[in-house]
Amino acid sequence: MKFETVNKKSFFTYLDFRTKLLMIIVVTIITFLWESPFTEGLLSLVIGYGCILAGIQLNYFKKIFMFMIPFHSFILIVTGFFYIDQIKVLLNINDLTPIFILPSSWFWIGGLTMNYEGILYGLNIIFKTLNMVLIIPLGIFTTDVNDMVIGMVKMKIPYKIVFIFSSTLRFFPLLVEEIQSILEAQKLRGLALNKVSFKKKAIIYLNLAVSLILNSMAKTNQIEIVLQSKSFSGSSNRTYLHESSFNNFDYLTISFLITFLMSVIFVYFWYGIGEFSWLVNSN
Repeated sequence: MKFETVNKKSFFTYLDFRTKLLMIIVVTIITFLWESPFTEGLLSLVIGYGCILAGIQLNYFKKIFMFMIPFHSFILIVTGFFYIDQIKVLLNINDLTPIFILPSSWFWIGGLTMNYEGILYGLNIIFKTLNMVLIIPLGIFTTDVNDMVIGMVKMKIPYKIVFIFSSTLRFFPLLVEEIQSILEAQKLRGLALNKVSFKKKAIIYLNLAVSLILNSMAKTNQIEIVLQSKSFSGSSNRTYLHESSFNNFDYLTISFLITFLMSVIFVYFWYGIGEFSWLVNSN
């Protein structure tokens, strides 16, 4: 197994890892700067389309969305019903636009009002999380681990930190493979996880965690012995098998990212494009 990467070449695979880090930083700044669900949603669509062009598997999106649906639903409920005073201050209004009101006869939650502006505020938070979740694999999955190492070294990051980062990316798939091997061994012995109760399944996974931790400690100890035998010093003054350098795509992308960031900041502070009140019609 290896760390999840794309299976095809695209524009993003030809970019230097330093350029992708700049892309992640720019998107992060814009994501936290914008407050409007319309601009955040548009940015989410652009990043999602970029992930599809890069060849990131749709199964990855399915897992992410299935995992985040309960969290996002909770956000919409909280902001729609309870974020009242905060939104009034943001929009400088006295009343919000109601969508529906819960029957007053309902215990404890009776009379609560779902507000239109609260839903928009919740969508803004949801799109912020999606932007952060999608932009990271767009930069990581389209880069080979060796290219990441070279790019981080050229950014003057201490090699010990770079080595820990690269080792983590290489070690994580081994843990996943170890988990699958343990589960397959238990299935060969007649264990049917789909038929056991939740309590027994929890005990099985606890035992699996113990075995996984012990095996991980043994492998970590082996890595330490190997590094000591090779006189690992952590110095960045060494030779590298792979090289990393900027190309025309990198220069164009860097210019576009810097120009786009400056433009977003300008129109945000001068014209209010990206503020929560932008395109939000309140009564």
